[in-house]
Formats: sequence, C-alpha cells, structure tokens
Amino acid sequence: MTLECERWDLNPRTPARLDLKSNSFGRLDTLAWGDVKYPLDYINLTYISTWLCTSQDNSMIMPPPFATFSRNVFIPLTNICRNRCGYCGFRRDIGHPEAKLLTPAEVAKIIDRGVQVGCSEALFTFGEHAEEVDGFMPLLKGLGYSSMIDYLADMCRLSIRKGLLPHSNPGILEKNELEKLKTCNASMGLMLETTGIIEAHKGCMGKAPALRIKTIRTAGALRIPFTTGILVGIGETLSDRILSIRTIRDIHEEFGHIQEVIIQNFIPKPGTGMSSYPPTGIRTMKETVSMARQLLPEDVAVQVSPNLISPGELLNCGANDLGGVSQETIDHINPESAWPTLVELRAMAGVPLRERLPVYPQYVRKKWYSDEIALLLRSLSDAEGFRKTY
Repeated sequence: MTLECERWDLNPRTPARLDLKSNSFGRLDTLAWGDVKYPLDYINLTYISTWLCTSQDNSMIMPPPFATFSRNVFIPLTNICRNRCGYCGFRRDIGHPEAKLLTPAEVAKIIDRGVQVGCSEALFTFGEHAEEVDGFMPLLKGLGYSSMIDYLADMCRLSIRKGLLPHSNPGILEKNELEKLKTCNASMGLMLETTGIIEAHKGCMGKAPALRIKTIRTAGALRIPFTTGILVGIGETLSDRILSIRTIRDIHEEFGHIQEVIIQNFIPKPGTGMSSYPPTGIRTMKETVSMARQLLPEDVAVQVSPNLISPGELLNCGANDLGGVSQETIDHINPESAWPTLVELRAMAGVPLRERLPVYPQYVRKKWYSDEIALLLRSLSDAEGFRKTY
C-alpha cells in the first residue's frame, strides 16, 4: 500500500510515496521511502494520521478487539486552586457560594454510593496547591489537617476500607508527597496537557511543562502506575501535540509506568477566558488520536472521554480505552457533559467492552501495588488483572 505524503526534513512541499505496513495492533511497522526505511518521526504524522482515518481503503484501520473502561465515583475534594487556567470552569474563589472543601462525611457518602452500585474506583481530584490560596487554610484546619496531601491520604484509606480503589490526581507533587500517596493509591495521574507555552496557562505556576514532567518522571522512578495525557484545542500547536506525546513516550520508555494517555478535546465553558473559542473538532481529534497511537508503545492505552466526544470513530483511529465512567456522580470538571449509561456506551463504542480497575492489568500482574491495597485489589481483580465479573 502506498501513500502520497511529505517529508519534514526536506522541502515541506516535496511529495513522495510511502509504503505502509501495519501490525495486528494497527500501528505502523514499516515506513519505506523507496528502498530506504526511515523512523516514524521523519514523517508528517498528521498527514498520515488524517489519511489513516479518512481513507476509503480501511485495511490499515483496525478497531481494537475490545475497549476498556472502569466504573468510578468522582470525588472533588476541593475546587479551590492556585491556578487560573483560561479554559477551566471547575475552579472557584474563596467566598464564592460554590466554593467547597468536602468533609470526611461527604466523601464517605459518595464512596458508599459507588460501592452499592458495583464501582471499583474512587477518583480523587481537586484544585492544585489550594493551601496557597488566601482563606483556604482555616477551612482545612477546621477538618483537623494542615496539609491537603495528608487529608487526601486519609480519604484514600477511607476509600480502601469501604471497598473502592483510590486513583488520585492532586497536581504537581514532590517526591516525598508521591511516596506518601503511593501506598494508599492503586494508581495516580497528572495531565501533561501540553509542552507548549500557551496564553491559557499565563500566570499558572503549576502548568509549567517542566514541573509537570518532573512529577511524571518522579512517579516513574517510584514505580507508580500512572495516567497522563494532553488537552487538544487550548491554544497549542500541532508541533506541541507531537512533542507532548513524544515526551510521554520517552518517559515511559525509561520507567515503564505510563498505563494510559488521555487525548482530551477542549469544550468551551461559560464565564471562562476561552468561552468564545471553538470546540475541538472531530477531524483534529482523529488526527491526534492516530498520531498518539503511532508514537506510543503498544502497552500504553490511548484513552478518549465518551462524555466529551462520541468515541466510535476514535476507536477506529487507535483509541482503546474509554476512561472512568460514573453512573452515580457527574464529571465535576465538565459538568455540562453527562456520562453515557453502560448500554449507551456499548452502542457508542461499536466494539465489545471490558471493565478494568483504575490500575491496568499489566501492573496488577507485575504486583505494582502496596500491601495496603493488596487485599482489596485481589478481591476485585480476575486472573488477568481485569475487573472480576460480578
């Protein structure tokens, strides 16, 4: 099979014909320029990605044999945050009527609801370094804590006792903080978002790419199963997207801890600095998902969010995971985007679904988990490391 395309390292308008061969996973095995083979990075990945997802010859577009997902409850410990991202509708100022710090009783109630309906994951997320925001510490001290990480760790242990595996997204962290959370989490996460310097992150200390990369690398050194990803359509360039995925790939090749990469489309939210920006289109998402699948190792899942975009076409472009889906709680980051029901999710996907835990099967099999969660994890997982049938 051949494809008309362009070489990055030559005149950008120089056409050529590429011979393409894919493996059973749908990733490119061979890119040959006549008799000479080139690394994938030499090729205009977006051109190829677009072609792979729009060509009438679908022999190279292979949907996964199944798509994975997890069932969770979403626990937003606080919506106070030191960052002011131009696209964020989650953050609230101290004094705002919707500003909140959940109490242990409120957290317990959410966890109980998840246990009752058969969830396996408690997704803890909150504003980054809320302690730096004036007026927040009295709220935290009112609960008996002087550190959000200490509070999070205790809520993770509450979740374990009640029967849900914690997955925490607390923002950028130092090594000692990651060590503290490692023992009481099945997995953790931090979106890289982008390696680019963008207007939407102006004045947001926690969105400096170097700091986020440092946290992801430190998690790898500590052998923490980890989720990361990029945001698409927040002002980054095509080159930023490719560099971001390459950066994630390189980190994983060094440490082996990246279990999934989220490709998340931007949706404008009222009252934000980017409220008038256009949402990310399906073509851009298809190109980006395909590019990510070509660059990332096969053991790293490519995830899309089924409440933000219909996943069917993206599964045909290389996505193979649909993330955490909650029937009991809303997506507090994207409250306007309702979760599909499991029946709807199956119809949207167009391929069989298989439920997983927040920690991916390969890390269950490798025993990348602490003694603190071992008993619960074993009770929820099957012999392959997926969610046990219930």
